[in-house]
Amino acid sequence: MSRLIAALSGGVDSAVAAARMVEAGHQVTGVHLALSRHPAAQRTGARGCCSLEDANDARRVADVLGLPYYVWDFSQEFHDSVVTDFLAQYAAGRTPNPCLRCNELVKFAALLERALALGFDGLVTGHYARLRRRPDAVVELWRAVDQAKDQSYVLGVMTPEQLRHCHFPLGDSTKPQVRAEAARRGLTVADKPDSSDICFIPDGDTQGWLYDKLGRAPGAILDADGVVLGQHQGAFAYTIGQRRGLRLGRPAVDGRPRYVTAVDPVRATVTVGSRQDLRVDRLWAVHPLWCDPLGPGTAWAERGSPTPAEVDHERTTRPEADPGGTTQAEVDPDGTIAVEDGPAGGRESPNSRPHGPAHPTAPPPGPAFAAQVQLRAHGQPLPAQVRWLGPDLIAIELAQPAHGVAPGQTAVIYDGDRVLGSATIDRTGQDVALARA
Repeated sequence: MSRLIAALSGGVDSAVAAARMVEAGHQVTGVHLALSRHPAAQRTGARGCCSLEDANDARRVADVLGLPYYVWDFSQEFHDSVVTDFLAQYAAGRTPNPCLRCNELVKFAALLERALALGFDGLVTGHYARLRRRPDAVVELWRAVDQAKDQSYVLGVMTPEQLRHCHFPLGDSTKPQVRAEAARRGLTVADKPDSSDICFIPDGDTQGWLYDKLGRAPGAILDADGVVLGQHQGAFAYTIGQRRGLRLGRPAVDGRPRYVTAVDPVRATVTVGSRQDLRVDRLWAVHPLWCDPLGPGTAWAERGSPTPAEVDHERTTRPEADPGGTTQAEVDPDGTIAVEDGPAGGRESPNSRPHGPAHPTAPPPGPAFAAQVQLRAHGQPLPAQVRWLGPDLIAIELAQPAHGVAPGQTAVIYDGDRVLGSATIDRTGQDVALARA
């Protein structure tokens, strides 16, 4: 029997997850996270997870299950780690995922750390994902059985140590099964709608919220040739791939829809183009985080390639062009990493200015391995080659182009249904053949 904290959001999934762990004989304590500084201001019926209504639902679940129940105030941590980062990323023309950031820095960092400090053995949540414990005690993260509800993408930021202390009891169940079980157990949240809004923007108006926090910064909406098509009230309020809300007043020459293809808050410009202009097949991502303590080494080893740890990291000069035409790294005079195409050439997105920390040396390109990469929470996994470029930089070459990929998004890397790790997209580009198509 383990002593566990069950994170009760007030929804049906966390309720059933807690019930299953109680039924399995564990000693469970229910905890609701107070993430909003002003929960009373959250509208009733908001489809987030931070309202007083949610806290009351969580308490009722704990009462039915006979659990000790506490509300822990993590509003400061949430504001500093999630809300502030969300604003900073949009202000820089990037597109963050606040739910993923909350998992990384609050739920599976601050909350788990407090639980362990208080003598609990681990954490239970209602996420749809599976954990598999290997003979060497490493815990692997896998997709859920219910592919429509799979949440492994937003868990791809977890460390091996965090996974070791977590339980996801719903990974082998479907959503209808969970709702039916909640009804059988007499849980009043059995039919409660899933949360879908950004919890700190309960009315769903992200653009209006950004204007309220960052003010207005009027500028031009341009086409690819720099022709002014219209005006905007803040480049930061737009994201790559966006189609609605452009209000240009005149159609494209070919009559097809226009999409945001680049955002530049410094010049206060938003560039629009066709859907074809959104295609990218090359990604460079920073801050890779691996769910296995060996990093992606198992993926390299299974394919007979040396691991990144075996790649010589002492070279500081630019490497020779490799025959595959893959990306290469070098150090600019200012100490930042510059990534450029190999012999195959290509072009990068205008939103490709690096934002990660600089490194004193730039390693030669490491070995590549085949994987699948998911770019959105409910996106399709795409076949790709993942190449190690340095301790904090990877390159991803997609086998088929993706549309509307923005810096700031997270790329989660899979080997089949198993999660290998994740990284934050820093820049995107097109291979020459794709750029000319």
